[in-house]
Amino acid sequence: MVVLIPAYQPNRTLLLLLRDLAERAPELDVVVVDDGSGADYAPIFAEASAMGADVIGFTRNRGKGAALKYGFVHVADHYPDADVVCADSDGQHRPDDILAVARAIRPGAMVLGVRAFAGPVPVRSRVGNAITRWAFRAATGVRVSDTQTGLRGYPAAALDWLAGVPGDRFEYELNLLLRARGAGWTVEEVPIETVYLAGNASSHFRPVADSVRIYLPLLAFSASSLIAFGIDVVALLLINALTGSLLVAVVGARALSSLVNFMANRRMVFRSRGGLRRSLGRYYALAAVLLLANYGLLSVLTAAGVALVVAKLLVEVALFLASYQVQRSLVFAQPAVRTAGGAQPEPVVAGR
Repeated sequence: MVVLIPAYQPNRTLLLLLRDLAERAPELDVVVVDDGSGADYAPIFAEASAMGADVIGFTRNRGKGAALKYGFVHVADHYPDADVVCADSDGQHRPDDILAVARAIRPGAMVLGVRAFAGPVPVRSRVGNAITRWAFRAATGVRVSDTQTGLRGYPAAALDWLAGVPGDRFEYELNLLLRARGAGWTVEEVPIETVYLAGNASSHFRPVADSVRIYLPLLAFSASSLIAFGIDVVALLLINALTGSLLVAVVGARALSSLVNFMANRRMVFRSRGGLRRSLGRYYALAAVLLLANYGLLSVLTAAGVALVVAKLLVEVALFLASYQVQRSLVFAQPAVRTAGGAQPEPVVAGR
């Protein structure tokens, strides 16, 4: 079992965590990733190494996601068949909770240490988690109590997949949850204590910039759909004016707008590396299913007395979310890769 700790400009709380872990579970290996903290923090990492931690890292800051992926590759290479528990360096995760998550790891499952958000929790953390939890459930249909927890456990078999999921900063951990079901992983939860020290002052989470990164996939998908809708309307009017045939206009406009939507989703939203022909076939198969579902749901709702405008709004929202989930997990599913993305940077400290 390896405890993986990404750290950016940590204070001595990191050293206290290492001491407590060594006292409670001396059999654990600990890997600390210095995410480009700079020379001022070198003494902290040197002391962590002297305490037995395997310290690796970057010479410049690359973000929590990049640090985690670098750590996953390092664990796979240097600790074969070891399960991994990821914990933060700022004291939010108690050693007992880290060990509880470690004990819960099993094949095929991602384990989350979920906080109850009871007591004196900073407003930005409480509200941010609530919004992300709602958006995550809306996009995936999966209920997760704490989408932003950094205390997570992974079986050794997941390391290759973990290293291939995109995202270099705080959005990476949400991407893992978004892609887990499509990759065949279940998500399990272990209750942990909610700890915020000094109002979470040590957190490097940037409320605006990092929130945009977290919600970017869903926002990009919305923008792509909106652009496609605009193209569909304009093309419908133009083709109808040129041909005088409504049927030709409807078919031509939909063909053009759907192709634009497909290319935008493939390249900019999901950044798929899968085969073009396979993705295109799945995309249009999904489009056909959504068209039938649209007609069927509208028929049912209007027959039940729901006004057409209201029914249309409800159906479009439901199918939008369903389309996002299917495109993410099936149409543009990402193949697993071994590397954490390009050449690995030189480690600050390698080995014990």
